[in-house]
Amino acid sequence: MNSWKKELKVDPEPHLLSLENKAINYFTNRDILDKRVESIKVLWKLPEVEKILKKQQSDGSWKYPASGKQIGQVDYNQYQTYLILGELVEKYGFNRGHESIKKAAEFLFQFQTEEGDFRGIYAHQYSTSYSPAIMELLIKAGYDNDPRILRGFDWLLSIRQDDGGWALPFRTVGLNLGDAFKSSELIQPDKSKPFSHVVTAMVLRAFAAHLKYRKSGEAKKAGELLISRFFKNDKYPDRQNKTFWERVSFPFLYTNIISALDSLYFLGFNTNNQEIRGALEFLSDKQNENGTFNLRITRGRDKDLHYWICLAVCRLFKRYYK
Repeated sequence: MNSWKKELKVDPEPHLLSLENKAINYFTNRDILDKRVESIKVLWKLPEVEKILKKQQSDGSWKYPASGKQIGQVDYNQYQTYLILGELVEKYGFNRGHESIKKAAEFLFQFQTEEGDFRGIYAHQYSTSYSPAIMELLIKAGYDNDPRILRGFDWLLSIRQDDGGWALPFRTVGLNLGDAFKSSELIQPDKSKPFSHVVTAMVLRAFAAHLKYRKSGEAKKAGELLISRFFKNDKYPDRQNKTFWERVSFPFLYTNIISALDSLYFLGFNTNNQEIRGALEFLSDKQNENGTFNLRITRGRDKDLHYWICLAVCRLFKRYYK
C-alpha cells in the first residue's frame, strides 16, 4: 500500500473505480494511480457534458434557473456561468481549447473593471470572494498569462487588509449585504480590521492556481493566517460558525477544510506544520467504510458528489504524504 493510503482508514481506490462515472474513473486513474489515460477530450463528449453545453447562451453565459435576467442588482447569470464553468473545468477538464470555454471566459471578463475586480455578483460592490474564485477557474482553463488575470492579481494585492489577509470591504465597515446593495457608493475597506478566513481562503485559491503568484510572499503570509484559523469561527457574519469548515462541495465554492488544504499545498505548506497534519487527521477520522467521508455536502444534485469529495481528499493525501 502506498504511504499516503496508510493515513486513511480505508483504501478508497476500489470504490472510486467501481463507479459507473467515467469522469471519476478517469481522474482516479490519472491523479491517484498515475496511469496513462486518454486525452482529456474524451470527457468533453460525455452525454452529461453535452447536456450542459446545449444550455449555453449565444453570449457565452448560462441562465440562472430562476430567471434569465438580473434579479434586483445582482447579475445572477454571471453567478450561474461561474458555477457551470466550475463544473466543466473541475469535473471534465475543460480548457480554452474548447469554444464553449472561450465564450464563457469572454462573457465573464466583460464584468471585470479597470481596477481588476469582477463586479456584479455583489451588485456594484467589490467582491473579494467571487472575483478570485472566477480568476481561479479561468487560470485553470488556460488564461493564467492573460493580462486581465494579471490585473486581477494587482487588484487583490491592493485591497488586502493591513494584517495581510482579505475581507469583504463592506463587512469591514459594519454593513450587511442588503445595505451594501442599497449604497450608491463603492464601499472601500477599513483595512485596519481583521481578515476573514472565509474570504482569504477563496482569494488564495486564485494564487494557488497560478504558477507565479503561488510563490509570492503575500500568498505565503496569507496562508499562515488561514492556518491559524482552522476550525474556528470567522471574524465576520458570513458563514461564521466553525461548523462551516466541515461543509463541503465540489467543485469548491465556499471555504472548507478540503478547499483550504488544497490551496495550502500549492503555496508550499506541508505536514511539518502541526495544524496541517491535524486537519488531515481530522479528515481521516471522518472516513466511512465505503471510502467516502462523513462531511456535510452543502450544494449540488450530482448523485456521486460524495465520491467527488472522496477524490478531492485522496488528492490531498497523495500530495501531502507522497
